[in-house]
Amino acid sequence: MNNTATAMSDSMLWQDSHQIITDVGHVSKQELSKAANRIDQGHYPLDIMGNLGRAGAFAAHLDMHGRRFDTAILAMQEIARSCGSTGFLTWCHDVCGLYMEQSGNPALLARLPDHTIGNTFGGTALSNPMKSLSGIESMLLNAKPVPGGYHVSGTLPWVSHIKHGQYCGAIAAVNKEDGSRSHEIMFLLDIDDSVSLRACPEFSGMEGTSTWSVTLDNYFVGDDNLIADPAAPFISKIKGAFILLQAGMATGVIQRSIDEIRAVETTLGHVNQFLQYGADELEAELNELSESVVKLAKTPYEGSKDFLLDVLDARCYGAELALKASQSSLMHQGAKGYLMSAAPQRLIREAHFVAIVTPAMKHLRWEMNRLMSEDMPK
Repeated sequence: MNNTATAMSDSMLWQDSHQIITDVGHVSKQELSKAANRIDQGHYPLDIMGNLGRAGAFAAHLDMHGRRFDTAILAMQEIARSCGSTGFLTWCHDVCGLYMEQSGNPALLARLPDHTIGNTFGGTALSNPMKSLSGIESMLLNAKPVPGGYHVSGTLPWVSHIKHGQYCGAIAAVNKEDGSRSHEIMFLLDIDDSVSLRACPEFSGMEGTSTWSVTLDNYFVGDDNLIADPAAPFISKIKGAFILLQAGMATGVIQRSIDEIRAVETTLGHVNQFLQYGADELEAELNELSESVVKLAKTPYEGSKDFLLDVLDARCYGAELALKASQSSLMHQGAKGYLMSAAPQRLIREAHFVAIVTPAMKHLRWEMNRLMSEDMPK
């Protein structure tokens, strides 16, 4: 069966949200959980990502598959419950698919089925642009108009879920002759031989996310790869959806932390009852967070300020709860949880990543303060 036929066949299965969660959960439990420590130490799990794609993990949030953001977030939760790194890769892949679809560009739409099913892989290079558009740092990629498109140059220090032969969404500033910014373009960056990839310093965790420093030197972007020109209206449209999808990373880490606490209730419950945060309390907070996320997931492209504030708040709450729950899992397991091979040890590092990945908690609070300040009397 060719790739197109496979994509069409699997898309019929993806109509059932419950089946997606079941199938993704099966891959997560049977394959991903066994590879989690190896992934944490640097293995890039494209084989498992492909199986997750065929299970429907990367489909539900797309308009062509019913715009079921709640299902996509639950699928990501199942994945992150077994491996936070792969949960993050899922988010990268999901938002790249979102860029391709929402672009409306026929050339990118033609590539979307292979992306969705996991025949091809692509991430996102929006960490710097999101901070730049919020006024936190300068835009690191610059574009110069040329016949038929743009030449883009610059270096991005941290781009995940990429390697040669893959791709990612990226943004570059277009400057006027006087050096001031005219606008921004967003494009799909194909990682071909003209793109320089340099290894990043070793992280304390999340090493299996294939994260690289990317350098472009007069890289040509033509019409077939343009996502948005200008980019600003497009970013305004997708910003809430971009951030909301990250909830699945947080809830997966939280749920696994609760699992690890419950795993030692029989043997250590008599002393663990004196710890500050127990499984029941954390589960109640997780349920509250999940209810908020499901409600927001019904209108992922809503453009109101109140909606974006609620998304930012839920994302921040998820990061805070992941930090609290992962630390509690280690405290409940004691010395056993302090072993380098123990799940709580990995969960703590994964939770810290949830808190610092763009938008980081400080970025989220910056954005919330900015939005709320707009309503304050001068």
